[in-house]
Amino acid sequence: MTITSPHLGSPSVWTDAKLLYALEEVVETELNRHLKVTKDWMPHEYVPWGDGRNFPGFFEDGEAWDPSQSKVTEIGKIALVVNLLTEDNLPSYHHEIAALFGRDGAWGTWVHRWTAEENRHGIVMRDYLLASRAVDPDKLERFRMEHMSAGYESDNRHSMLHTVAYVSFQELATRVSHRNTGHQSGDPVCDRMLARIATDENLHMVFYRNLLKAAFDLAPDLTMQSVRDVVVNFQMPGHGMPGFERAAAQMAIGEVYNMRIHHDDVISPVLRFLKIMEIDGLSPEGQKAQEELGLYMNGLDAEASKFDEKLAARKARMAARAAG
Repeated sequence: MTITSPHLGSPSVWTDAKLLYALEEVVETELNRHLKVTKDWMPHEYVPWGDGRNFPGFFEDGEAWDPSQSKVTEIGKIALVVNLLTEDNLPSYHHEIAALFGRDGAWGTWVHRWTAEENRHGIVMRDYLLASRAVDPDKLERFRMEHMSAGYESDNRHSMLHTVAYVSFQELATRVSHRNTGHQSGDPVCDRMLARIATDENLHMVFYRNLLKAAFDLAPDLTMQSVRDVVVNFQMPGHGMPGFERAAAQMAIGEVYNMRIHHDDVISPVLRFLKIMEIDGLSPEGQKAQEELGLYMNGLDAEASKFDEKLAARKARMAARAAG
């Protein structure tokens, strides 16, 4: 991929390799900051092992799974499975960012550190689900096999800058989804576990968001176009998993993740931090991307308002039904 920036001389041609080199010092600074503020934690300390017991199979005393064994709400179960299956595709995510960012220097150190931290999330969530018997373990494993066997390819794999833009929003989206799942789960143990995971995701978001800000200083036109492309075409990484559309609809109604949350708690905070609509001196292509981004956000807000109205009407109907 080749890009041109009028801000660094004309003609000045950026490539992914040049951008990676130019941002290396920022990556090192952000990596050192991340390592100072992050705290190591032990996944096994968040799992209610005392609730666990054998499943049937090799154990004669194994007890079959039954939905009544779980404390978790129905929406909590749905969201937990979606969140865990998303985490399960970590090998594919690692492959993509290692190919784009490289395995050497500060970039490589970050890639491996990020992967190690993310791996904790899948470990603790699966252990929690099995120990607490929150979901059908056989069905969960079949979903995992189907999802991982299909693999994962990001829409942004063609460009490291698109990828940096994407993960700046996606890490925050994941943080919000985990946190809201914990709130809706009905189980304080689950809520505590997901709060710990959400803390990691927030720190990952800060790393990428700061890197994206530095990219605006280097190549504002291309960065603006990358952000525009990512925001307008945003999809969560789990969109290819079995039954995702239905699960996403249920999570929207259950207020785990929906258009209003996406607009208010994910996209808008990052855009505000970057002061995206205040950036000036852009080329015609950059200005066009900036304008299209503003128009898209206005449209998303309008669509979110329509969803809010429908959700409020649904709650009113359910309350009336319960009262009657």
